[in-house]
Amino acid sequence: MAKRQNTADAQYDPVREYAAGEALEMLKKFSSAKFDETVEIAVNLGIAPRHADQQVRGAVSLPKGTGKTVRVAVFARADKAEEATQAGADIVGAEDLMEKIQKGEIAFDRCIATPDMMAVVGRVGKILGPKGLMPNLKLGTVTQNPAKAVGEAKAGQVQFRAEKAGIVHGLIGKVSFKASALQDNLNAFVKALLDAKPSGAKGKYVRRITVSSTMGSGIKIDPTPLME
Repeated sequence: MAKRQNTADAQYDPVREYAAGEALEMLKKFSSAKFDETVEIAVNLGIAPRHADQQVRGAVSLPKGTGKTVRVAVFARADKAEEATQAGADIVGAEDLMEKIQKGEIAFDRCIATPDMMAVVGRVGKILGPKGLMPNLKLGTVTQNPAKAVGEAKAGQVQFRAEKAGIVHGLIGKVSFKASALQDNLNAFVKALLDAKPSGAKGKYVRRITVSSTMGSGIKIDPTPLME
């Protein structure tokens, strides 16, 4: 693997910023793993997340999907629980779901809740929070329309949040995707970041964009055309 990676690294300049389409074509060409690698994106933002007015968090529906199967759990009762089930939720429950989580049974990638269930969800907040699974009103995962939220999660919605260093990590598909599909997803991801620009951000907002496959090295992308 190391030999193949060194060969790939020799084919492009690690300092140069490539056009998005060119970078994605190279990423696909030099992917050498025996599985369908995830294409990841890292965006360095000119923010200081420790300040309340410079936090970046949100969600974006990737137009070409993620290529991943998303398991969704929903806290809901009665009609709302039925709506979530009909929409394709993998797990639907109330106190019974809370008890499973307390036992460490977390067989899901996204957690959604109706507002009336937040008192129950709060009892497992210390478990869900550190895993990035706590339902959140700003992300649309606390909602009176759980069916819509389930549909969006299954269709390829990606959540993002800036880390302490001001870097946002996400995914934009699989290496098996066409480069054009990956670029559509990349464009949507960057647009979502621009829409989420905090009021306190000063100077250059998007400083660097890097894409990589699961087992590959990062390739830098020129962010300027994506800002237009």
